[in-house]
Amino acid sequence: MTDLTTIAFDIETTGFETDDELTVAGFDSAVSSRVFLNTGGTTPPAALADQINNTLQTPVQLSYHDTEQELLTELTTFTTSTLTQRDAKLVAYNGERWNGGFDLPFLRTRLCTHGLEWPFGTLPYVDVMDVFEKRFNTSEDTLEGVYGELIGSGLNDLDPFADSREAVTAWEKSTYERLIIHNVADIRRTRALMDLAERYCSKSYFSVKSLDPVL
Repeated sequence: MTDLTTIAFDIETTGFETDDELTVAGFDSAVSSRVFLNTGGTTPPAALADQINNTLQTPVQLSYHDTEQELLTELTTFTTSTLTQRDAKLVAYNGERWNGGFDLPFLRTRLCTHGLEWPFGTLPYVDVMDVFEKRFNTSEDTLEGVYGELIGSGLNDLDPFADSREAVTAWEKSTYERLIIHNVADIRRTRALMDLAERYCSKSYFSVKSLDPVL
């Protein structure tokens, strides 16, 4: 499994109900981050991408979409044309686990709402939260908490939000720079934890699942 490139994934939303929407979706690899922003029809600042890349060391490729449907359409195209063509695994923190999770169930509902196909069918998936609950001694269970205990403050200091619920308010107020940096901090923390787990854990400790709906 360690020979597969890690692609970390995380989303931001307007809430947790079935009619809430996706506001940001981010993917991260060792080379760069790819972030999709639902602007809700507003116009982002012209220098937004430059401001974000000036703040972050590893580059971020950012695209703007007027609606959730446009975001999901582009996300699907990116996944099927780029990610599934690589020897890669999709990784999230509490994205989908045997007893729940958030990101992938939410994404399925929103794709279904817009009549779009599931894009992750050929990618193996690992939920990194499972590894740290079972194979490391930590007192925290949140992404930022586990990252802080085992790696340090680096990406936690980058995150402008003390609570992920602040992402909802940021989107409503169109304060997109803080929202995107928060998402990038999450996907990079997720990838950093996966890299750490692969250094210390046997392959057998990782629960790798297929996301292919026909299997």
